[in-house]
Amino acid sequence: MYGLLLESIAEFLRQEYGEAVWTEVRRKGDFTQSSFSTHDIYSENLIPTIARIASEITGESVDSLMDSFGVAFVSFVGQYGYDRILKVLGRHMRDFLNGLDNLHEYLRFSYSKLKPPSFFCENENKSGLTLHYRSRRKGFLHYVKGQIRQVGKVFYNTKVEIYVISEEIVKDRVHVIFRLIFDNTAYRESLKVTDDNIVDNIPLRSEVLFELFPFHIVFGRNMGIRSTGSGLGAVMRDVVGKNLTAVFGLRRPLVDFTWQSIMAHTNNVFELISLKSVRRRIQGSNSDSADDSSVITEDEKTDIDVKSLGEDSNCLHLKGQMMYMCEWDCIMFLGTPIMDSLDDMFNVGLYINDLSMHDSSRDLVLAGTQQSAELKLALDQEQEKSRLLEESMLKLDAEMKRTDALLYQMIPKPVADRLRRGEPSVNTCEVFDNVTILFSDVVGFTTICSQITPMEVVSMLNAMYTKFDKLSEEHRVYKVETIGDAYMVVSGAPTVTKFHGLHICDMALGMLDSMWDLKDPSTGGNMKIRVGIHTGTTVAGVVGIKMPRYCLFGDTVNTASRMETSGQAMRIHISETTKKELEPYPYRVELRGSIEVKGKGSIRSYWLLSKDTSSGDSGGPKCPFASYLEDEIKKINKVCQEDLSQSADGSRSVYSPVSFEDIPKSTFNSPVHVETSRPAKTNNTLNNNEANKNVSREESPKKIQESRDTYSKPKDVGMIKNPLHQPNRPPSANSRGKKEDSEKPKSQTCCIV
Repeated sequence: MYGLLLESIAEFLRQEYGEAVWTEVRRKGDFTQSSFSTHDIYSENLIPTIARIASEITGESVDSLMDSFGVAFVSFVGQYGYDRILKVLGRHMRDFLNGLDNLHEYLRFSYSKLKPPSFFCENENKSGLTLHYRSRRKGFLHYVKGQIRQVGKVFYNTKVEIYVISEEIVKDRVHVIFRLIFDNTAYRESLKVTDDNIVDNIPLRSEVLFELFPFHIVFGRNMGIRSTGSGLGAVMRDVVGKNLTAVFGLRRPLVDFTWQSIMAHTNNVFELISLKSVRRRIQGSNSDSADDSSVITEDEKTDIDVKSLGEDSNCLHLKGQMMYMCEWDCIMFLGTPIMDSLDDMFNVGLYINDLSMHDSSRDLVLAGTQQSAELKLALDQEQEKSRLLEESMLKLDAEMKRTDALLYQMIPKPVADRLRRGEPSVNTCEVFDNVTILFSDVVGFTTICSQITPMEVVSMLNAMYTKFDKLSEEHRVYKVETIGDAYMVVSGAPTVTKFHGLHICDMALGMLDSMWDLKDPSTGGNMKIRVGIHTGTTVAGVVGIKMPRYCLFGDTVNTASRMETSGQAMRIHISETTKKELEPYPYRVELRGSIEVKGKGSIRSYWLLSKDTSSGDSGGPKCPFASYLEDEIKKINKVCQEDLSQSADGSRSVYSPVSFEDIPKSTFNSPVHVETSRPAKTNNTLNNNEANKNVSREESPKKIQESRDTYSKPKDVGMIKNPLHQPNRPPSANSRGKKEDSEKPKSQTCCIV
């Protein structure tokens, strides 16, 4: 199937349903090419596949879409000048239909490997006619109906109603009988030929007639060959007396090769192909043609009509008209050889003087050969341009996906899409009534930086942030930004969810658990962080024009930051509003008491200890909310996956502007990742006195908070790929909490401490 049909369908889908629908059809059908070359050959199953996928996307039936594809094709071919051929095929609609089978023959010069269907008209009257449609392709019934109806409307200003009388599959062919109803006043019955005394008195010998058609074949009702032309006899000897079906196969029309079928289709162009290879004879050789030819097997003979023109250059192809000679009670085939090139003509043993002089056969062969080289060169150049354009489009698509992936890592996808549509950035700002925000920072970061090189600092932060970024994806929270050693995430914005508190707390527990894989390069001990969480109302959006970023504003941000600065090492400090979000769920918290917070006075805060993951199988009571929470989490996962599938490349890869290999080897005196093993028994919380010893004196909470109150934050240091991740991780925070729970009364499994 040539790309001309496929390109017309692609153009129709783009114009009728939009570029997004065609892109989705390509994605579901796994089509790599965004367009089709009109002269390239593609799979026969592409059009039915496109129709099926488009039906699933648009909701239209497959039959309706195939009909629309046929209608669109008639208008589409006008772009390539083929509408001029359709205009001159007949004076009336009946003339077009009667010559429909011959239409594809006119296109063989441009599409040499064309495998067209076959059409035949009968039972014609003033109200219409019966049309027989035969094809090796299945599923194109409605496609043909749309084409015929549109041709009548556009070129003949005639409304055609088409009804399917029957549809059957014979061998590997589809045979459909249509009844076409239209204004057929141009129909008139064949008039009897009047006697012409002058013609009757002119004697015409059969030898003269045969000389006019050097490639004719005369055969009788029994299909026996009675005479052949001189040109045909020169390359195929001793065929007179043989059965026509034993020498030639019928390639077109797609009917049985019998006397009755030929008589019923005399208005069709017939194409015959020899069943034996024909080779040029060397002068002086007396070898018989049968000895010099390779005989085609029976299996090949049954499929001979399926061969494409020119596939076997040693077989002789004849095309012409079947004419019934009533005086002889025979049919005379007035044929002409079809040759792709002068080389093929020479190989089968034909010469220019074998062709007729009275028609343009000789001129067409010579003129066509002279221009074929130029046309082939032009076609090759166009195909090369098309190939380069296709490669450029694929590269452009890949770059656009990479750009989208990077953009969606910097700005949430819904917000980025709004900015792409031209909305002002301030319009993206909106109020979120209930979100949970997390802040974290490294304990003693200033002291650590003073004892190691700058690149070691970058490597340390990259290792930590890479783990945090993976946790943010896992727990469906949005990373707002990093400020040096501080890390900020939010849940509930920009995607609203009632489980924002749960997501952030799961993220915080995972952050503490991940710190056991990281080592302080200045002391050799494990790195420690402080985590603060607060729940409240905030405003989020993109502000400014240059280097736009998605930011959060409001007192909730400041309170979350103060919860972190007033916390302790390797502990999760949460506010009372966050604690209320956790009450219905199996999280273990501990009252810290009232603390003084700058600008807030005395507030009540808590420590988040762990999350209970025990099940009923362990013998203890199961949390009544566990199954409900699990169902809700599954729903959120499904929504997130659907949202990701609609993104540019369906996934969010990690953007890394600097690789770990960029750091000089001389700076690796104290690697960040080390093989560590945790103590056999570790408490959920560290001793407060030991934790305070690790806090740098010059890094007081007051100074940290004052640096954040301005909320003017530098750009992210960036995420650097670090291959030194420890393969064997220690038990998770959840398992630590579970171990402690086993030492407590079972009645406290789901309680808030």
